[in-house]
Amino acid sequence: LTVEGAGTVAFPNGTTWTTQTSGTSNDLIEVNYTNDTFVAVGESGTILTSSDGNSWTSRTSGSTKKLTEVIYANDTFMAVGYEGTILTSPDGTTWTSRTSGTTIALRGATYGNSTFVAVGKSGGILTSTDGTSWDNRTSGTSARLDEIIYGNSTFVTVGNNGTILTSMDGTTWTSRTSGTTENLRGVRFGSSTFVVVGKLGTVLTSTDGTTWTSRTSGTT
Repeated sequence: LTVEGAGTVAFPNGTTWTTQTSGTSNDLIEVNYTNDTFVAVGESGTILTSSDGNSWTSRTSGSTKKLTEVIYANDTFMAVGYEGTILTSPDGTTWTSRTSGTTIALRGATYGNSTFVAVGKSGGILTSTDGTSWDNRTSGTSARLDEIIYGNSTFVTVGNNGTILTSMDGTTWTSRTSGTTENLRGVRFGSSTFVVVGKLGTVLTSTDGTTWTSRTSGTT
């Protein structure tokens, strides 16, 4: 499943793609699937849900802020967004606003080691054990953080100016040498490897989150 601008949703078999009717013209930013439910989020507090990727239902988020990430963990859907917005839901249908204690734009979130972690602008990092009560953490950077993942017992977050930070618990963070000054936009973990991507075709890999190797992507 992919989401695009102007409320476009496509549901593929990987080869042939079909445009589906989302019911909104708002830009959609992120989508996730778990607990037998697709959840897409985007501009103006937009939240859509679907059981099959074909038929979509608009949900009341209670927010007008841009939502940038949605995850599911610990029996909870969580969406984060601009001006410190954090929303949680047990089912993707009914959403509750949480007090984040910040007004920065939150851009990424993950769950690991019994902890939710959200990251965003100005090096902002927040943690929570339940998704309800949040604490601000010191990241040691003022760079915008765009994405975070948990793997190999390690949180890894990436952002502007080649920033990579790691943490075992989400509270104490260590800056890592990425070998690049390009803005890093995404990070995932799989097959015992962290993969980071960014501007100008930047691809970095690491097995432990500490030592990073630049890879040739073949694109700028």
